[in-house]
Amino acid sequence: MGLLDELADRVRAALDGLGDWGPSGRRPGQYRSDVVADAVALELLESAGIAVLSEESGLSPERSSGLVAVLDPVDGSTNAARGIPWFATSVCILDDEGPLAALVANQANGTRYRALRGEPATRDGSPISPRKTTEISRSIIGLAGYPPKYFGWRQYRALGAAALDLCAVADGTLDGYVDCGSRGHGVWDYMGGLLVCQQAGATLVDATGRDLVVLEVSERRAPVAGATKELCGALVRARQAAYGR
Repeated sequence: MGLLDELADRVRAALDGLGDWGPSGRRPGQYRSDVVADAVALELLESAGIAVLSEESGLSPERSSGLVAVLDPVDGSTNAARGIPWFATSVCILDDEGPLAALVANQANGTRYRALRGEPATRDGSPISPRKTTEISRSIIGLAGYPPKYFGWRQYRALGAAALDLCAVADGTLDGYVDCGSRGHGVWDYMGGLLVCQQAGATLVDATGRDLVVLEVSERRAPVAGATKELCGALVRARQAAYGR
């Protein structure tokens, strides 16, 4: 995990020196923070022989290690640009068996979620676990987008950074999370949070049953997470009913 922590440290240092947090001018929805953070993260990962699939720069060539890092250098960059303290650097290393190690670092307050295959997920070094909630009516749900119908939740939050939102399910801050957007999420948005959820004991699936572990820039998924398998299933069914599919 040392390499991933170093990556988060380098990104934070680069952001500390950033004077302009506005649009990059390169493509719609991209900020200068995205570009600066991506550059320092790529330099470190590629020097370690790790291929990278990044939201900002796509998929780099295969490297000597055979590993791939799925990277979102600034997840929640609109939050960052607006001064909303909920944005992160998210990175997950994949090997031939799938997600191996992940770090989701809240760059606003320093909180770090770590996960390693076969070991408990942690927040700032302490093991985490989700709540035991099984019913939507008793749940506080994180949303991306907004559904056409009320799911029956107790309350909802739309926080704006998928990786951190999923980690919030893993540590019990939220009970569940549902992507209700029209486009879905790229793999870089959720892969770090996926391993944290898995190793903490939360359930995370794609709303339509597709594999979440993909390495294609153009692929999109609709992640749904629940503190329990029962709640995750109920959220998937509620989403399907709302959208008629």
